[in-house]
Amino acid sequence: MLRGMVQRVRPSLYISVDVEADGPVPGPYSMLSFGAAVAGRQDAEGYVAADPEAETFYRELRPISGDFVPEALAVSGLDRERLAAEGAEPEAALREFTAWAREVSRGAQPVMCGYPAAYDWMFLYWYLMRFTGESPFGHAGCLDMKTLYAVKAGVPLRAVAKRTMPAGLLSRRRHTHHALDDAIEQAEMFSRLMAWPGA
Repeated sequence: MLRGMVQRVRPSLYISVDVEADGPVPGPYSMLSFGAAVAGRQDAEGYVAADPEAETFYRELRPISGDFVPEALAVSGLDRERLAAEGAEPEAALREFTAWAREVSRGAQPVMCGYPAAYDWMFLYWYLMRFTGESPFGHAGCLDMKTLYAVKAGVPLRAVAKRTMPAGLLSRRRHTHHALDDAIEQAEMFSRLMAWPGA
């Protein structure tokens, strides 16, 4: 009975997303860039990893306010003045992203995954709702990699950091704070986490 119920559930298509922003919350501060990479697909038969470089999305955005936190801006190294002149309009970029997410997840439900998901999801979902009025992920279609690791490893969530994780779970790619680089790196780590049996 349970097996039959599981088979009727639509597959999930996991999309790793990384956001670079100039402050702690969206609205008063801006999402300056975001990158996405398809990590893999899960159905009743299990999880199948994708090539994280095969299907990707990246945009740099025009800031939506004049406020920013210098320390936050320094992390990404993005130039707000350049983005004010050359960055994509948020509405256009988020509509393009929504169309891309729906296209790559044909036949499945897209799920955003992040490390950690809370910050990236907060900005992405706020921007989607503010500028397009909808989200391809629904209102709660996100999965936090730190939580996934904590559950599989049997450790408290606040004890989780990449330096405490087994080396085999980590991507060999550098974490550059370029949103697409980091989305690809984290997609690779997500697939390793999904395959890992746990501690």
